[in-house]
Amino acid sequence: MRRIDTIIAATAALLVVAGCGGGMQDLEQWVASVKARPPADVEPIPTIRTPEPVVYDAYDLRDPFSPGRPGGPEGAAGTGDGPRPDPDRRREFLEQYPLDSLSMVGTIEIDDQTFGLIQDVEGTIHRVREGNYLGQNHGRILRVTPVAIELMELVPDGAGGWMEREARIALPENEQG
Repeated sequence: MRRIDTIIAATAALLVVAGCGGGMQDLEQWVASVKARPPADVEPIPTIRTPEPVVYDAYDLRDPFSPGRPGGPEGAAGTGDGPRPDPDRRREFLEQYPLDSLSMVGTIEIDDQTFGLIQDVEGTIHRVREGNYLGQNHGRILRVTPVAIELMELVPDGAGGWMEREARIALPENEQG
């Protein structure tokens, strides 16, 4: 058996070697025909234009990436005694969530005080009342009604100051009534 395998392997090797030896005449003809072609035109190198120097003369203008100047023009946004968040106020638990991720699920009345029931993203229900804070924009609850919780948020005005914005979290319509 081993001898037959050796004979088959030797025959296969001999056929492979025989297939390689056909000469390279066709390859030499192709190389000669390519070398006989006239060379193609080469595009000239483009001329390099020197950029014209520009003088920067806007040193006296306000930097667009920094907040407004403290001593800016009167009546400018961000100056004066507008609303501001209290940096010393202790943040409440529901202020870690964006307002649109919280949902109102109902109200409850205890000792003539109406509380709103708010569900956070983990599904936990929290009891809130007038004066509590919600959302990431310093939203203070103004009023709790049977169908909505109304609040006032403090949002940056884009000029270094703050502005008030009304917001509300409403009970879904299919749960009202």
